[in-house]
Amino acid sequence: MAVLKNFRTIPELFEFLTEDYGKNSDRFVMMRKINDKFEGITYPEFREATESLALGIAALGVKRGDKVAIISENRPEWVYTDMALLALGAVDVPLYPSLTSESIEFILNNSDSKGVIVSTKFQLNKLLKIKSNLKTVNFIILMNEKDMVTDEPSLYTFSDVQRMGEIFRQNHPHYFKDAMKQVNENDLCTIIYTSGTTGEPKGVMLTHKNILSNVKSAHDVLPISSSDVFLSFLPLCHIFERMGGYYTAFSTGGVVCYAESIETVAQNMLEVHPTIVTTVPRLFERIYSKIIKNVESQPPTKRKIFYWAVDVGKKYARVKKAGLFTIHLTVQYKLAEKLVFHKLREKMGGKLRFFISGGAALSRELGEFFEAVGVMIIEGYGLTETSPVLSANRLDDYKFGSVGKLFPGVDIKIASDGEILARGPNIMQGYYKNKKETQEVLKDGWFHTGDIGMFDSDGFLVITDRKKHLFKTSTGKYIAPTPIENIFLSSKFIDQFVLIGDRRMFLSALIVPDFEAIKEYADSNKIPYKDIAELTSKSEIIKIVEQDIGSLQKSLANYEKIRKFTLLDHQFTLESGEVTPSMKLKRKKIEEKYSILIENMYK
Repeated sequence: MAVLKNFRTIPELFEFLTEDYGKNSDRFVMMRKINDKFEGITYPEFREATESLALGIAALGVKRGDKVAIISENRPEWVYTDMALLALGAVDVPLYPSLTSESIEFILNNSDSKGVIVSTKFQLNKLLKIKSNLKTVNFIILMNEKDMVTDEPSLYTFSDVQRMGEIFRQNHPHYFKDAMKQVNENDLCTIIYTSGTTGEPKGVMLTHKNILSNVKSAHDVLPISSSDVFLSFLPLCHIFERMGGYYTAFSTGGVVCYAESIETVAQNMLEVHPTIVTTVPRLFERIYSKIIKNVESQPPTKRKIFYWAVDVGKKYARVKKAGLFTIHLTVQYKLAEKLVFHKLREKMGGKLRFFISGGAALSRELGEFFEAVGVMIIEGYGLTETSPVLSANRLDDYKFGSVGKLFPGVDIKIASDGEILARGPNIMQGYYKNKKETQEVLKDGWFHTGDIGMFDSDGFLVITDRKKHLFKTSTGKYIAPTPIENIFLSSKFIDQFVLIGDRRMFLSALIVPDFEAIKEYADSNKIPYKDIAELTSKSEIIKIVEQDIGSLQKSLANYEKIRKFTLLDHQFTLESGEVTPSMKLKRKKIEEKYSILIENMYK
C-alpha cells in the first residue's frame, strides 16, 4: 500500500507509483471499457503514456506556470493529461464537458490558457465556434483521432503529441524528471472554475499542498488499501472526484475503473465489482427509487417480507451501534440478510464496502435505508475552495443528518450569524484575477463558506442551509429552504423541488415531477394523456402529488408548510441556465424565469 506522508507534490506521487510501486508489476492502475469489456492499464503503460504526452506538450512550448485547459469526460487520457501538465510544473484548468461555448470562452480567456485538450468532435466543435475570440490559446489537442479535422491549423491528435514527445526525449533525455523535481508544494496546481448560483464563474486556485493535505487526511479517516476497486463516474473536473476518486484512490495502489456514463453505472457495478464508490445523493435516490418500484410490483407477500426486512435492518443497525444485541433480533437479521439484503448488494456488484457521498445533503432516510441493507454511506462536506473536504463521518463514528466530524488538520468555527468558517492547509489561495471576491471570503485567515451550520452535542457538524438561501416570509419567519426541499425530494413523484416564499405570506413551490413515476401512475389508473404537458396538468396527477406533500410535511411547523405548488412539464437544466454544472439549482434565475407562474400562486 502506498504511503503518503513524504509526498509533497502530485508529480512525486506519480513518480513513486510508476517507478517504485508498480514498475515491475502487472497490476492495473486504471480500467476502461473497450469493445464491451473492461481492460486494464498497467503502471508502466501509465508512465509511458504520460511521459511522452508531457514531453510533446513541452515541445509545443508549454512551460512551468503556463495554463492548459482540459475538456473531457472521465477516461484514462484525462489522467494522462493531468499528470503530464503537473509534471511540467504547468497549471491545468479542468472544464465540465457540459459547458456551452460561451462559458468555455470566458474561462479560457480569464485563465490565460495557452492550450486546450479536448475529448471528442462534439467538444472540438464548441472550441472551433469561438476560436477567433480566444486570446491566448495557441494549440488544441484532440483525444479521439477519428474526430480529427485535417484542415484546422494548430490542431493535433493525442498520439501526434505523444510522438512529438518521443522525438523531444531523444534530444532531452532528462527533461521529464528534471521538470518534476522543480515542482514545489506551494506551486499552483489547478484552477477550477465554480459557476456558483449567481454571477460569472470564479477560478479557484489550488496548490499541490492544498490538495495533498486533503488526500493525506482521507487516509487517516477512511480504511482504504491496495485491494480496493474504485468506480469513477462523477466528473474528474470536479474537485470531489479528483481528490477522492483519483488522487486518493491512486495513492492507495488501488485500481480505478471508469464507468461509461452515469446511465451505465448500475451495469458497470455488476462488471467491475467495486469496493468503494464516490458519488452524490442523486445516485442513492435513483437506486432507492428503482428498488421501491420493483418491490411495489411484487405480490403482497414479497412486499411484506421486504418492508419487514428493512425494519429489522434499521433496528439491528441501531442496536449494533449501541453495542447491545438480543438473540431474537440477531436471528431476525440473519433471516432478513438471506431473504433480502444480500440480493440487493449483489445488484451493486456484491463487494461494495462503502459509498462516499458529497456534493449535496444526504437525507437521513436514505442513509438509514442503505445502512439497514448493509451498505454504508460515508457523508462528508466541503467546497471547491477547500480542496474539498472539511468534515466527514467515519465508518465507526457517524450520524446521519450530519456531515461528520472535522477532517484532520482542519479548523472550523461558527460565526455569530451561524456561518461556517474554516482554515487549514487545504484552503485555496484565492480566486484567479479576482481580488474583490477573494477578499470577501478570505478574512483574517478564515475562509467564509457561505454555509450555515452548527456542531451538535456529540461534535458532529450539521449544515442547515446556504447563507444566501435563507429568506424571510412577510410574517417575519426565517426559512432555511434546503432541509425542507430535501423532505419533499423523498417523494417518488418528485424529481426537482424549489421552495418559494421570500417576503411572501406563505410558502409555495415549483415542482418538476418524476416523469416516469407519474406516467406509470397514469397508465395503471387509465388516465388518458397525449404528452407530458397534458399529464402534468391533470387533476389526478396534481392530487397524488398534493397527497404526498401533505403526508411528508406533517412534521413541519405551520409556517414551513407548502400551501400551493405548480407542476412543470420540463426539468431544470444546465442548458437552460437553471442549474450549475454540479447540478445545484440557481434560485434567482429560476424565480426570474418563472415569475408569472409564481405570482399566479399568490393571487
